[in-house]
Amino acid sequence: MQKPKVVILCGGKGTRLQEETEFKPKGLVAIGEKPILWHIMKTYAHFGFNDFILCLGYKGDLIKEFFLRYNTNTHDFNLNLKKRTIEIYDNNIEDWNITFANTGLTSETGSRLKQIEQYITEDNFFMTYGDCLCDVNIKDLLEYHLHHNKIGTVTAVRPVVKLGKLDLRDDTIIDFTKKPLTQETRIDGGFCVFRKDFFKYLKTDENCVLEDVPLKTLAKDREFMAYKHDGFWQCMDTISQTQYLNSLWENEEALWKVW
Repeated sequence: MQKPKVVILCGGKGTRLQEETEFKPKGLVAIGEKPILWHIMKTYAHFGFNDFILCLGYKGDLIKEFFLRYNTNTHDFNLNLKKRTIEIYDNNIEDWNITFANTGLTSETGSRLKQIEQYITEDNFFMTYGDCLCDVNIKDLLEYHLHHNKIGTVTAVRPVVKLGKLDLRDDTIIDFTKKPLTQETRIDGGFCVFRKDFFKYLKTDENCVLEDVPLKTLAKDREFMAYKHDGFWQCMDTISQTQYLNSLWENEEALWKVW
């Protein structure tokens, strides 16, 4: 089996985090000394998945610039001005392959995903959002996805904020409609796996919202499964959530740090 690529949606404006996102994309908001996007990529890379596709939009040029300058910004190096050569002194550099895909300034999530279809040559691919941290075992998630042989799998987590409820029958998602939360509710936590077939549910139209018709239809077709995860999960939608994640990192309590 070909190793799945990891698609990360990081093109939104992050309007609820305007204190940070006025001058940078949400994916570059820092947890500790590194952007949240880096933390997400470290999680996947820890489990051996290091081929990434970043769906860019709002201030995507800054994400490109961060990675283009990554080695010199994070490691000691020698610059020879005459020869125009750079030698990085630290060999402990992430072995990541990154495709930067411009998916539009105002495109919705489904449209962004559809636009990168050409880069997916494998039978399956990972997809997640660029603002959620989790300690889910990515290898176990993939194994579960391959075992049930359905088109899609989402990591179903316990809510810590008010988001959309997943209606489950055993592990099969039967409804993706937003409903009031209860203590037993599980929500879409991102960290998804899809068969390539899922692209037929999507449209390039910038108004195609992944969490609306595509996933609702997938659930209606009984092709959408939930991987239940009871460990750490936290999104970063507000400044208080950003501060919370930073406090966990600073106090060495960052439960998402599996590497």
